[in-house]
Amino acid sequence: MVLEAIVGQPDMEVVAEVEDEKEIVRVVEATYPDFLIIALDSSGEHAALCQALLPRFPKMKILALAPEQNISVFFWGSFDIHSKSVEASEDGILSALRLKGSMHELSRAASDR
Repeated sequence: MVLEAIVGQPDMEVVAEVEDEKEIVRVVEATYPDFLIIALDSSGEHAALCQALLPRFPKMKILALAPEQNISVFFWGSFDIHSKSVEASEDGILSALRLKGSMHELSRAASDR
């Protein structure tokens, strides 16, 4: 049903299908899809799959479906934006850049001042 609905859409394309759920990660790594559609299970296994995939593929969305129960769940990743003041000097700027973007280190460095 889902495949039939997608195939008829001019702005959507099915890039892969898997028979064995163990192949999902490999196929996602190979195709970088915008969306992943999976069967929804009650064991929480797919929540773990989402936890594993979404940090690696933050632009991807996951739609988990259980049509026989009329249930669907949409998963996506998000992130928070943080900021700390940095001393507006050559030393301050270079210190911030040397932290290599580590928010934890940048927050700690700013609070030490």
